[in-house]
Amino acid sequence: MLLNSQVLVLNRLWQAVNICSARRAFALVYAGHAQVVATDGANNFLTHDFDSWRDFSAQSPEPKMVTTISWKIRVPRVIVLLLFDRLPKKEVKFTRHNVFERDKNTCQYCGHVFERSELNLDHVLPRDRGGLTTWENVVCSCIECNTRKGNRLPHEAHMTLIRKPKRPKWRPFVQVTFTTQQHESWRHFVDLAYWNVELSD
Repeated sequence: MLLNSQVLVLNRLWQAVNICSARRAFALVYAGHAQVVATDGANNFLTHDFDSWRDFSAQSPEPKMVTTISWKIRVPRVIVLLLFDRLPKKEVKFTRHNVFERDKNTCQYCGHVFERSELNLDHVLPRDRGGLTTWENVVCSCIECNTRKGNRLPHEAHMTLIRKPKRPKWRPFVQVTFTTQQHESWRHFVDLAYWNVELSD
């Protein structure tokens, strides 16, 4: 669905700070908190408020556009916030998805790669023994290894971790693929070497 398309968000200093849905981007532009960034084909950047973007969409239509009763409008690829000038926090949010990303869908006990549906999270130091739910104590594990380890420390179950768990050093939205034409316009604002950095071991 077009309204779920990804839109690159720049702060007012034109630095990439986030990715949001097209629905959210339209809301920000309509409320006057952001403007759409577009190029004129010669690498010159133009900014549009909601009304000028709607007019621009009518003059330069695309095959896929959001349709309302009165008009059609292009989905923005990049928006720039008018007031926000900070960079996002450099910490990665602790979520199941991000633990799987950090561990590359690999069981940290047997070393095999699995589908996410076949993985779960394991507390290296079990919770009922004082283990915390933190980057440094939670790892990706397959169901078989998790069952084998049970409520023990790895050495008590005669198991070893393939890698000591630690907090990753990338941002949550770095895994952007630039293979699609949709993200081609992002290249002007995103340093590929920085944003596609591998997690450090």
